[in-house]
Amino acid sequence: MNRLLLIRHALNDWVGKRVAGWTPGISLNEEGREQAARLAGWLEPVPLEAIYASPLERALETAGPIAASHGLDIQVRESLGETNYGELTGKAMDDILKTDMWKEFQAHPSRTRFPGAETIYEVQVRVATELEELLQSHPQGNIAIVSHADAIRVAVAYYIGLPLDLVGRIWVTPASLTILRFDEWGPRLTNLSHTGSLEFLTQELDSA
Repeated sequence: MNRLLLIRHALNDWVGKRVAGWTPGISLNEEGREQAARLAGWLEPVPLEAIYASPLERALETAGPIAASHGLDIQVRESLGETNYGELTGKAMDDILKTDMWKEFQAHPSRTRFPGAETIYEVQVRVATELEELLQSHPQGNIAIVSHADAIRVAVAYYIGLPLDLVGRIWVTPASLTILRFDEWGPRLTNLSHTGSLEFLTQELDSA
């Protein structure tokens, strides 16, 4: 049995305000650093086989305290990065929400491509391909993945069989943990956007 521990990066000043995408140099703010430290504390008693992360600063800064507390190196994977939003990158969310294309995206996200951007389907293909490779590399234990909301949403949709046009119904908060368990029954979503103690993970391991 193994688990993917899918972690959304902690808060930065762009969350909910501007489209960050692959913009370089976006670091955690003070609240985000506190969230990352708290998350590392929750994860400290949970054994980890490895920790992987998106190459973007906000993901690496979230992964740092977790890696340090477990004595692990962060293994960077570009495939775990944020959606490439093309011409939307850097724009204010309030402006984007008023556009006809955003309304189209809300109705049919799997078929909508913003100018110069990835489709949500393309994001799912690259993320799921990477996760499958990691599962093969680590057939047992917990694998920590520090990534982004879109990447986590499409991964959940892939493993539970949710159509991509419904992916917007999955909500992932900053510095939260989403857990996918893989055993003889196949993939199962056990926790979504969880924040708080993870003692239950150590108890499950003791009884396995």
